[in-house]
Amino acid sequence: MRPHEQEGTSQHPQHPSAAAATQLSPAYPARAAWGTAGRLRAWQAEALSSYLSRSPRDFLAVATPGAGKTTFALRVATELLETGVVRRVTVVAPTEHLKTQWADAAAKVGISIDPSFRNAQGRHGAQFDGVALTYAQVAANPALHRARTEAARTLVILDEVHHGGDALTWGDAVREAFEPATRRLALTGTPFRSDTSAIPFVTYERDADGIRRSRADHSYGYGDALRDGVVRPVIFLAYTGQMRWRTRAGDEVSARLGTPMTKDQIAQAWRTALNPDGEWIGSVLKAADTRLSEVRRSVPDAGGLVIATDQETARAYAGQLRAITGQPPVVVLSDDAGASRRIEEFAAGDQRWMVAVRMVSEGVDVPRLAVGVYATAAATPLFFAQAIGRFVRARKRGETASIFLPSVPVLLGLAGELEAERDHALDRKASDEPGEVLLDDAALEQANREESASDDMLSGFEALEANASFDKVLFDGGEFGVGGDVGSDEELDFLGLPGLLDADQVATLLRQHQAQHVARSPRREQARDVVDHRRLGELRKELNQLVSAWSRRSSTPHGVLHTRLRQHSGGGEVATATAEQIEKRIEKVRAWFIGKS
Repeated sequence: MRPHEQEGTSQHPQHPSAAAATQLSPAYPARAAWGTAGRLRAWQAEALSSYLSRSPRDFLAVATPGAGKTTFALRVATELLETGVVRRVTVVAPTEHLKTQWADAAAKVGISIDPSFRNAQGRHGAQFDGVALTYAQVAANPALHRARTEAARTLVILDEVHHGGDALTWGDAVREAFEPATRRLALTGTPFRSDTSAIPFVTYERDADGIRRSRADHSYGYGDALRDGVVRPVIFLAYTGQMRWRTRAGDEVSARLGTPMTKDQIAQAWRTALNPDGEWIGSVLKAADTRLSEVRRSVPDAGGLVIATDQETARAYAGQLRAITGQPPVVVLSDDAGASRRIEEFAAGDQRWMVAVRMVSEGVDVPRLAVGVYATAAATPLFFAQAIGRFVRARKRGETASIFLPSVPVLLGLAGELEAERDHALDRKASDEPGEVLLDDAALEQANREESASDDMLSGFEALEANASFDKVLFDGGEFGVGGDVGSDEELDFLGLPGLLDADQVATLLRQHQAQHVARSPRREQARDVVDHRRLGELRKELNQLVSAWSRRSSTPHGVLHTRLRQHSGGGEVATATAEQIEKRIEKVRAWFIGKS
């Protein structure tokens, strides 16, 4: 037994981790590895104060990816070790890669964590303060980990705790193993799930509709982090195009990506766009590389990440990037034993591109990632949010993130609602949440795997042709751009945005480009109708008043509501929408007030 594990708590010499934690430099603006800083960001300090004042056995911290959850958790650990409240620390993470990252981060604040611990060992070495485990490792032998937890006063850190709800076996194992823990600290950046499996040690409370929703002890959303300059603003560049494919019945279908279609047709058009043999993905990769070149003018080490559906397409995309750039990208595959090493080398290097199949959610921590291509058919809010989370980690003020994606309604909806805060809801059908209908993988673990189920659904389908064209830019709940061909001035104006801009500057430039594009576009409508500007002004005022009222009632940001209304009626922002489109939006909001969806 180590000296600080002996019985008696009357004297507690300062744990070395406490001294180390107070000597580190701030995580921002000079970002320490994984944010392991002594001086805390405002939200971390507030959460720590709340934790220490209450001394709860269970505490759930929800903070957007890149905000510094690890910093907060390790500061809690140092405080509890220093005061003798706990003697051991157990970290539970989703992946093997993350176990190593936690151990490295803990070492910087003087906490020794063994990331190589195996169940067969039974106990960890005396030189360690604790171990890092995966959820699967806990599920393999929950009795062992319960015994370890009972052997000494233990703080259990449940990283991305939503994984604890993956299937009954994982949830039951986590409960059995860590029910005796002295303290449990749960962390997540995305507390919602696609299913209704309860997450262990999370408190649920009924809302006005009787739905049980998770209750966080401290929340720090993307919108808050963006205002504080902790994360980067995200610019989404959407690409449409004409798709042509053959169905399993032998029929040839042609449709434009993003136009109204059935769910099956959307899925087939989407897969056609992602087909590596088509022109769409090649055009988008080239546009993304052009954007990366512009960003690297201001941020020389900026990197890009392509998120692929499976290994075969990942290799094909890598070949296209090599032809575009003249440089081989780093390729990370799910069954590759060297994946973690390659990610770490890419993070420390200056290569332009990485292509990955798995390890694109919690498993990739590469702060220099600035440009992404969402080239996968995974559509759960959980997967999307965590994938985008790979690009938002701020290192210095002004860095932006640019994400290229297909103009698919579910993705555009998720992009438009990036700032919306969600809770994990029980007592509902799995398909009730917006965006969970199309190609929903039901949970992140399945979304991370090669999508054999989706492939089965599309058996007999054959992609024939896919052409790309620029559609629009989405930012902060608004839409910008009037479309254009690949290589057009309209597209290049957005690809050429400076690499260092704060959120206000991004919005200003996007509005300027929008105005210029509208002025350049043909004014065909004037020949047909004379617009009643007074009537249009009244409609805009009425719509804005209704949206404000519903925003207060539903606690939903204005930008999110306007995005949903644009998807319903078509058209652009309120300032550019027609009277007919605004009238449709007004009718929609009125329907919300009387309980109609």
